[in-house]
Amino acid sequence: MVEQYLSLIEAEIRKQKFGIRPKSLYEPVRYIMSLGGKRLRPLLTTLSYTLYKSDVEKIIPYAVAVEAFHNFTLLHDDIMDKAPLRRGKATVHKKWGVNTAILSDEPSTAKSTKAP
Repeated sequence: MVEQYLSLIEAEIRKQKFGIRPKSLYEPVRYIMSLGGKRLRPLLTTLSYTLYKSDVEKIIPYAVAVEAFHNFTLLHDDIMDKAPLRRGKATVHKKWGVNTAILSDEPSTAKSTKAP
């Protein structure tokens, strides 16, 4: 069951575009979302939903919105900690610069507040 939910979450993340132009703004968002991780927050969102309903597919976009918001907080955390790596890869601010990392949180925030 958990693996199935995680597969649905990952598929939804891959499906998201997070915007197209300017590429310099949206590419860092796609990058941070593609780094993986435990996906604990969207999984807990999904599991909580299944306590009351069985149509799991309906909650997945909202669960991914929770993950997008979490990743937005990680962008800021990495800047504040001056972390060079996130999940074994270069952090957004190391790869694109601090200004881009700060600006790239806007699409993540917007996505998390505009879930279907």
